[in-house]
Amino acid sequence: MPGRSQVDPAEVDFDAIRAQGAGGQNVNKVSSAVHLRYDVNASSLPDDVKARLLQVADQRINSEGVVVIKAQEHRSLAMNRADALARLQALVDSVATPPRARKPTKPTYGSKQRRLEGKARRGGVKSLRGRVNE
Repeated sequence: MPGRSQVDPAEVDFDAIRAQGAGGQNVNKVSSAVHLRYDVNASSLPDDVKARLLQVADQRINSEGVVVIKAQEHRSLAMNRADALARLQALVDSVATPPRARKPTKPTYGSKQRRLEGKARRGGVKSLRGRVNE
């Protein structure tokens, strides 16, 4: 896809850690989970993509502008690395295209009429609640 902001794997730091949860002896012995760290400010992404990425309200992006992703779904380190990299790329892809500008619109004639009709009906109901004059 042309214009796609590709994450350079050379800019990504991987740390192998022990996975959490059930898994028996494998989880106790093997460091198969991965912590991915990606410094957005020092990356080769375009400046507008960097700015939108830092504006995203995502708990994986810390205050220094470093994306931290933990991948421990798979049993192998290589698969967890690939999963973490794919999740980082998905995060970057989500902000790659700028949001479309909102075009202000006016309410239609029919919607104005329905609104006024509803107000008149409600006013009629309220007027009947008043004091009864003989």
